[in-house]
Amino acid sequence: MVERRAVDIGSLPAGRVHEIDVVRGFALAGILVANIGFFADPGQALEGGLPMPDDPVTRAVIAFVLTKFYVIFSFLFGYSFTLQMRAAERAGASVTARTLRRCLGLLVIGVLHGILLWIGDILTLYAVLGLILLALRNIRPKTAVIIGSVIVGVLTLLMALLAWLTTLDPAAAQPPVQDAAAAARALAMATGGPGDFLRLQFELYPSLVGMIWLFQGPMALALFLFGLAAGKSRLLEEPERWSHLLPRIQWLGFGLGVPGGILYAWTADAAGTAELVGLAVSTVTSLLLAAAYVATLLRLVRRVPAVGRALAPAGRVAASNYVGQSVLACLVFTGYGLALAGTLSPIAVMGVALVIYMVLLWLSARWLRHHRYGPVEYVLRRLTNWG
Repeated sequence: MVERRAVDIGSLPAGRVHEIDVVRGFALAGILVANIGFFADPGQALEGGLPMPDDPVTRAVIAFVLTKFYVIFSFLFGYSFTLQMRAAERAGASVTARTLRRCLGLLVIGVLHGILLWIGDILTLYAVLGLILLALRNIRPKTAVIIGSVIVGVLTLLMALLAWLTTLDPAAAQPPVQDAAAAARALAMATGGPGDFLRLQFELYPSLVGMIWLFQGPMALALFLFGLAAGKSRLLEEPERWSHLLPRIQWLGFGLGVPGGILYAWTADAAGTAELVGLAVSTVTSLLLAAAYVATLLRLVRRVPAVGRALAPAGRVAASNYVGQSVLACLVFTGYGLALAGTLSPIAVMGVALVIYMVLLWLSARWLRHHRYGPVEYVLRRLTNWG
């Protein structure tokens, strides 16, 4: 641990936590893998459109990536909120005013990102939930953990209840009729040219926003609260308090999270009871598997510091990387560029994701040699610290 501080902490900007940047840089890979399939096959984003391909690669993505990495991002957002509060207090600025301006900036960037690039944008949700976090900022860490746990428990019980109700009336849980023509139209618009792609974005974005807020919002809020509690306790800033627990987190997380992820993948395209049971189980086990991923990464970084040095720059400019992923994916798959949507196999799509991620890792490190903040971070910082 002394070595880590000697190597990394001295070169970090004030207020940054190396572990947060490393984990965030790692989580960007999962976010990219989770999202890129929808760029590669726009029909998946339609209600009643084409289902996800039934192949080993897609099943693996569902089992081990989907619903696992956005919870890591949400946790880190809650943790970073406490760092921003401390920065405002050190500067003698209003935490409320700064947070309101930052949330406004996230909302504007998120809307532009959602309409122009990626209809599954999460920044607008974070902007709205950030206001709730602001209202709850003075609660004790224990209370934040309790509220977050209650949210997760209620979500799990709700899914289980819905699964039970479908056994009473199986006809009510029939999947939507697949509309191959609508999926083909979406693919044609996505690859037809910039104007066609934008029209598709305008058509799909409003309904997708509602679905994201409804289905991801409660879990994201729970993770915000867990992150808030961890940040108030300075958990990641004092690794000596928890490093001995990492092996146990791995055993528990992988032991329960892997079977839960496999069940989720197996039931993902089922209808009715099976799908809802998979969702109920995944609500809990996705958190455990995400925790195991983070524990494994932190142990690896302690043994091989070069891994942390490679990931941290991307984590420092995570918002720019998040938008950058969408830019590069659009250039590959949509009418903005090569228009390869619908032409690549799932394994080839994963290859594209790997190339995009490696390019952004390299660009992040290069950028930070000459700049303190990424382009998106710079805009948010100027707005947050207005005047």
